[in-house]
Amino acid sequence: MSVGQVETDVCVVGGGPAGLVLGLLLARDGVRVVVCEKHEDFLRDFRGDTVHPSTLDLLAELGLDKEFEQLPHRTVTALSVDLPDGVWPVGDLSRLRNPHPYLAMVPQWDLLEMLANHAAQYPTFTLLRSAEVTDVIRENGVVTGVRTAGHGDIRARLTVAADGRHSTVRRALGLRSRDFGAPMDVAWFRLPRRDSDGEGLVAHFGAGRILITIDRGDYWQVAYVLPKDGYRQLVADGLPAFRASVCDLVPVLADALEGVTSWDQIKILTVRVDRLERWHAPGALLIGDAAHAMSPVGGVGINLAVQDAVAAARILVEPLKTHRLSSAVLAKVQRRRTPPTVGTQLFQRLAQHAVIRPVLSGGRPVTAPFPLRMLRRFPALQVIPARLIGIGLRPEHPPRPEPLS
Repeated sequence: MSVGQVETDVCVVGGGPAGLVLGLLLARDGVRVVVCEKHEDFLRDFRGDTVHPSTLDLLAELGLDKEFEQLPHRTVTALSVDLPDGVWPVGDLSRLRNPHPYLAMVPQWDLLEMLANHAAQYPTFTLLRSAEVTDVIRENGVVTGVRTAGHGDIRARLTVAADGRHSTVRRALGLRSRDFGAPMDVAWFRLPRRDSDGEGLVAHFGAGRILITIDRGDYWQVAYVLPKDGYRQLVADGLPAFRASVCDLVPVLADALEGVTSWDQIKILTVRVDRLERWHAPGALLIGDAAHAMSPVGGVGINLAVQDAVAAARILVEPLKTHRLSSAVLAKVQRRRTPPTVGTQLFQRLAQHAVIRPVLSGGRPVTAPFPLRMLRRFPALQVIPARLIGIGLRPEHPPRPEPLS
């Protein structure tokens, strides 16, 4: 495709998991798809690298489960929180009646390359790298494509925004959203891991601090949860105070923390929880964080976005192939995905209000709340949060489960 002369049925903005899954599913049904990825490659330090059972089920339905198993990854079946009064269970995924009763923690760049390589086997799929979308093209009030830096204009019958919470398409369309607020931001960084450090995914709570350690094999991916807009104060207190705070929560990390010598090693995620009132405009649809920014609570954002993509593909395939795409079809995608989005965000907001805000305020002792005590006393109940986090409120299935022959 030459610059300025790209035409397609669907232009997907954003080459993340949701964008690539949507492109793959549409292309396997013969729909022409161009996915615009603003970076040259996927080799970036992603934070949400957990792949949940619902997404693992999808990969199996697409015939990609064996290929996925070859990717470097770790699995987690038990979720827990480390409080001053002990370690408390949260969810036991092994209790799920599911072929994949675990979370898989895989470098997201490996997952994206796998999806992109598989999608490339379909002649109607095109991935444009270094194709940053700068604006949408509108004619008579209808979105007819996008403008990109590096690849010119891309004309499409439908533009789908899967470009995250800072969506260029969302901003260009000026769609209204409802902001629910969030009491925290998250500082992400890496630490080397030794087998003696422990394993799995654990949330550590202390007065005014929350630390989440995610086992990536030879390193820890660490999330330091701080009060909203608290990064400036964190920097003002200095790196020694930061290292001491982390060490106080997880003493076994003391030696590894000596390697944190610059704030450049720490990346800040500004947490937002919001939801568009309308996920579509004439000629355009928004999915994933572009339509509903999620809190990192539960790590479900990527998997919810993937489920959006699967539902969108199933609903859009026939109207696209029969040239009957309409605003009513786009609204159908929103109706399908609104209930699980609302339910998941409600869960996240409750967790933020009942747990995270009080802990970060440091206003009361951190002890196990009643729900955690019930989960320990009645272990069978641990399947409830496991299902909510691992599978979600409405798992989706692709238009056709047959893999490419």
